Amino acid sequence: MRTITCPYCFATAAPQRVAFRCLGRAGRGPGCDPVLDRPLADYTGSTAGASLPPVFAASGRGGRAQCPDCGRPTGRRVCPECHNPLPSAYCDTPSRIVALVGAKNAGKSTYIAVLLHELMNRIGTELDTSLVACDDRTIDRYKRDFGHPLYDQRRLLPTTASAATAPREPLVYLLTRTRRSRLSRLHRGGGNDALTLVLFDTAGEDLRSRDTRDLHLRYLQAADAIIFLVDPLELPGARAALLDGVRPVTADDPDSEPINVIARVTEALQSRRTGDRLRIPVAVALTKIDTLQPSMARQSALHRSRQVTGALDLDDREAVDEQVRALLHEWQAGQLDRYLRQRYTEYALFGLSALGGMPDDGQVGAGGVRPYRAEDPLLWLLHRFGMLDGVRGASAAAGGTTRGSG
Repeated sequence: MRTITCPYCFATAAPQRVAFRCLGRAGRGPGCDPVLDRPLADYTGSTAGASLPPVFAASGRGGRAQCPDCGRPTGRRVCPECHNPLPSAYCDTPSRIVALVGAKNAGKSTYIAVLLHELMNRIGTELDTSLVACDDRTIDRYKRDFGHPLYDQRRLLPTTASAATAPREPLVYLLTRTRRSRLSRLHRGGGNDALTLVLFDTAGEDLRSRDTRDLHLRYLQAADAIIFLVDPLELPGARAALLDGVRPVTADDPDSEPINVIARVTEALQSRRTGDRLRIPVAVALTKIDTLQPSMARQSALHRSRQVTGALDLDDREAVDEQVRALLHEWQAGQLDRYLRQRYTEYALFGLSALGGMPDDGQVGAGGVRPYRAEDPLLWLLHRFGMLDGVRGASAAAGGTTRGSG
C-alpha cells in the first residue's frame, strides 16, 4: 500500500490518514476561527504564524473533506504529525526524496542555489520540467538565503550555521516531467512523473551532534537517493595538483574528511537496515572541479561539457565515472571508492563546479555564475527513477566539445 512521507518531519501515513485544515472564516460567512496549532508551532519552534484554522481527521476521498465544525469543504491537506501543508500534487503523485549530504565547506549552499536555479531555467527548458516550491517558506528562504545573495548581489554564501543554533528548515520542491519515451507510454501509460526534492543545507557538525542527529537521520531514512558532495581540497593527494594559492580551508578537521562524512552517514543508515550493502542509489560528486581541470589531460572527460540531448548520455556518464575513479586512486583516495563499493549496491561518481570559476574576495568571479555539470547527479537519478531516457553516442555525434578551466 502506498504511503505518503511528510517532507518536513518525515513521518509516514497512508493517503486516507492525511489530515485536513479548515479553510477558516470568509468575511461574515461560515467558517472556523484561527486557533494555535501546537504541532506546527513545535515544528517551527515559534508560535508566529501558527494561529490558523483547525486541523481535523477525515478519509478525504478525492482530496477533499468537510470540516466537522463549520461544514465548509476543504482541500488543504496537512501532515497528521507536524501539520505542515502537503500540496495536492505531492499527495496525488508518487514522488521521490533526494537527500543532500556533505562536510563543512563542501559547497552545499552554493550547490543548492545553483542546482535549483538551473532546474528553474536552463535544465528545466531542456528536459521540459517544472519546478514548483511546495510552500511559501521554501519560496521565501530560497530568495533570501540563496538566490538573492548569489545571483543578484553576487556574494558567496556563508557557511551553514548548525541546526543546534539556527532553526532547520528544508527547501521542498516538486519536480514534474511529462513522460515522453515510447517505453514509458507502453508500460506505464501517459501522464507525469514527479520527484520531490527535499534539501537540507546540512552543517558538517550536524552529522555528529546528538542534538541534531535525529532529524537528519529521519531525513536520510526517508530518502530514495543520496547525493554526497566531496570537496577535493580535502583529499591530500589532490592538493599538489591545485593552482597556486588554493588551500583547503578545513585540512586539520578530521570531520571534514570525505571518507569520515560518508562513513558516518552510511553507518547510521545501516543501523536500521539489513544486508551487507545498502540498496539506496548514491551519487558522489567532486565539487570545485574547475580548480583541478588545468592539471588534467586535455582528453579527460571532465574537460568535455555535457551535450544537450534531453536525455542521459550513457557513454558520457561512464566516461566521467571512470575519470573520477582514476583521479581518486591517483590522489591516494582510492579507499573512498572501495568503501562505496563495499557498502552500496549502486553508486556513481561525478565532477562538477557550481560557480564555474574561482571566487574573488567573497564575491562571484568576474564571469558570473557559470555552472559546469552541476546537474549531472540529478540527471543520473532521474534516469534511475525512470523519469529520463538514456542514449548512446550523443557525445560522439556532437563532436566532443571541450571546456577549459573557466
